[in-house]
Amino acid sequence: LPFVPAPNKFEALAAHDALVEVNGAFNTVACSLMKIANDIRLLGSGPRCGLGELVLPENEPGSSIMPGKVNPTQCEAMTMVCAQVLGNTVAVSVGGSNGHFELNVFKPVMVSNTLHSSRLLA
Repeated sequence: LPFVPAPNKFEALAAHDALVEVNGAFNTVACSLMKIANDIRLLGSGPRCGLGELVLPENEPGSSIMPGKVNPTQCEAMTMVCAQVLGNTVAVSVGGSNGHFELNVFKPVMVSNTLHSSRLLA
């Protein structure tokens, strides 16, 4: 993408509201995905005293102390990704709120966390 001058250079230096807004959308997606992953994990619990409504794939060996148990590793991986995105959003929000007067020096961490979240959710 080619670089183009900002229409309002003062706003471009002082405020990074667009990054905060994009991360708000990432935050919403991460919250939804975390709920879905946790629901799948609970619906796949079992085999003896869980809900057992879903059969989860066995990606790794089960438990030696709980025969027949399938560890919900994919759901757990998804919730870790979502937790990281939620944390990135907090850092971007802090960066967006801590710019003083005409200069916001938090832009590097805001851009880094925005790109990290977009890669994680892609």
